[in-house]
Amino acid sequence: MTPTLTRTTRPLLVCGVLAGPLYVGTSLAQAFTREGFDLGEHAWSLLATGDLGWIQTANFVVTGLLTMAAAVGLRWASVRGAALVGGYGLSLVAAGAFRADPVPGFPVGAPATTTPTWHGMLHLVVGGIGFACLVAACLVLAAGFARAGNTGLTWFSRVTGVVFAAAFVGIASGSRGLAVLAFCAAVVLAWAWLGTVCARFARVAA
Repeated sequence: MTPTLTRTTRPLLVCGVLAGPLYVGTSLAQAFTREGFDLGEHAWSLLATGDLGWIQTANFVVTGLLTMAAAVGLRWASVRGAALVGGYGLSLVAAGAFRADPVPGFPVGAPATTTPTWHGMLHLVVGGIGFACLVAACLVLAAGFARAGNTGLTWFSRVTGVVFAAAFVGIASGSRGLAVLAFCAAVVLAWAWLGTVCARFARVAA
């Protein structure tokens, strides 16, 4: 993986470095301050519900756009899998557009039973597609790093892809508790991976 870069590529790649801290920091800040939110029971997508849901909606859209910008930078760097990163970014924007449905108990005052809505169903669909793009991007970039002899990023990419896929299967099965916490950890790992990859190419472009 030997990229040919110009200095104009670097700002786009920096977007990928910033996206993760913004998304994780904003999500955790809400998770610890929103009344009724339980990190062991509720996915971060649920923060987009309720009166303060606009904060997480904006978080989805802004980080999605930053990720798409990073994908353009990776594409200009001739990185295979850049389109998959872009697909993940697009899914984040769509997840912001299609709000998740409330669950019993959150936001506070939500009824004991809720009826799925069209936007809630689309949120799940675009989320699943985006996560598939992310896992595929990890594995495609791992192959490129392996060809370039970069052992560290090869394994970082492989482990991130496998861990994220396993964590997504766990939470998609309806499990709570450790499964939700494991998925949160996998999300943080995935953002750390994307930031590391973008930082690596940004240094080359500097």
